[in-house]
Amino acid sequence: MNPHDRIPVSGTFNFRDVGGYPAAGGVVRPGKLFRSDGLSKLGDAGKGDLMRLGVRLVIDLRDDFEATMMPDDLDGTGIRTVRLPVFEGSGASQAEGNVSLEALYEKILSEHSDVVVTALRDIADSDAGVLVHCTAGKDRTGVVVALALLVAGVDRETVLADYARSEANLGGEWLDGMLALLAEHGVEATPALRTLMGGSPPEVLDAALQSIEAGHGSVSQYLADSGMPESEIEKLRAALVEPAGEPVAEPVAEPAAEPAAEPTA
Repeated sequence: MNPHDRIPVSGTFNFRDVGGYPAAGGVVRPGKLFRSDGLSKLGDAGKGDLMRLGVRLVIDLRDDFEATMMPDDLDGTGIRTVRLPVFEGSGASQAEGNVSLEALYEKILSEHSDVVVTALRDIADSDAGVLVHCTAGKDRTGVVVALALLVAGVDRETVLADYARSEANLGGEWLDGMLALLAEHGVEATPALRTLMGGSPPEVLDAALQSIEAGHGSVSQYLADSGMPESEIEKLRAALVEPAGEPVAEPVAEPAAEPAAEPTA
């Protein structure tokens, strides 16, 4: 099994560890940064999975409506949650027929740069495992994780490949369930909507990164222009990268596979 394939955390479909990727001067620390779809269906099994994986901070990028309708099921875990709402990429925005992934990512990067910076700052400040999630774990989560990996010095093709993995994880049961819920509200499941809801084509993220480079020169300069000074960028890099020569962290044992939960909007 590829170490960056889905980790079968009960109640999720798109839970992954981005640790182990080659980075500047080492590798991304295993067990430091996780990414996922929604956590409303964890149950006792899923909560136990998170604890065994070492997650101690959850960064929730969903908007207020999503968080109210599908609250994270973390009671009793002691896991701290930071809510950083981003509307773009939510179910409501995806239901708009004239929205594209390209437009969503442009709005996330241009209108929510403060949220992006705050999320990256929280990752850097945590001395334990951090989980970033939204509803699907591919758009809002995908942008934040991609920028974190690029800051760590992970090469672009690897970052794009990590992003692209979401599509296979979300296809089938998760996507069909989401489209069925939208159909109940009169939203037709067009090919464009299927891509919007469950797709993660790497060329879309690549276009967003090209936009950053065109406007700011680099990801680091984009973050600096968005309020993240170089000292904080260096702190994030140090938090994410396990330098070459350090003892390699033992991989965290993956939770036992559990039946996936029913998807929610």
